[in-house]
Amino acid sequence: MTQRRFQTVKDHVLDAIASGALKVGDRTPSESELVARFGVSRMTANRALKELTEAGVLTRTAGVGTFVADRRARGELVALRDIADEIVEAGGRYAAEVRVHAAVPADAALAEAFERPVGAPLFHARVLHFRDEVPVLLEERWVDPEAAPDFLKVDLTQETSYRHLTRVAPLQEAEHAIQAVAPTPELKTLLRLAPGEPCLLLRRRTWTGGRPASVASLWHAGSRWEIAGRFRP
Repeated sequence: MTQRRFQTVKDHVLDAIASGALKVGDRTPSESELVARFGVSRMTANRALKELTEAGVLTRTAGVGTFVADRRARGELVALRDIADEIVEAGGRYAAEVRVHAAVPADAALAEAFERPVGAPLFHARVLHFRDEVPVLLEERWVDPEAAPDFLKVDLTQETSYRHLTRVAPLQEAEHAIQAVAPTPELKTLLRLAPGEPCLLLRRRTWTGGRPASVASLWHAGSRWEIAGRFRP
């Protein structure tokens, strides 16, 4: 019951932003207002606002309030696209090598990310993506079976996980984090990295139907990939 009430509060704020009822810079309902409107505890209201703030949807100023964040530049910078389409559109030849495609139990970190119990079943895929026979991205992805029950039946050399998930589990919300990292010896081998070459790591979590549907770590070869975008304020 608590989880459903929490999601109701969170969806109320997201729906208000999507409909235009709340615009960039607008003050959102306070914790007290959300408590009164939905009959939830202050802890539940705080959690909903906190998670939306951590996802970059809202921004909070102590003693002032919570406001709708301006995410336009971020959205353009990390727009969700199919890597196969990106490679082909850039004039390259795309190919994929599937290294793992199996059911696994959720460990503590994944259970928290998916808001499910430790040991809950998840689908796991590990795919190496190539442009012109050169590896450019290692995709490590976990999927909630309830969001994509046929995921293990998909031939990931013919249909990317991104394409399958956007078809069967329409995107409702996404969060990203990008960082430059030193590669492990395994990553150096898989991505054929030069000595001292870094990786760009993009961590992504997506939601559909009000629940986390996918968690991914996308390891890009630093010298062979860039994340760029163009936006207009």
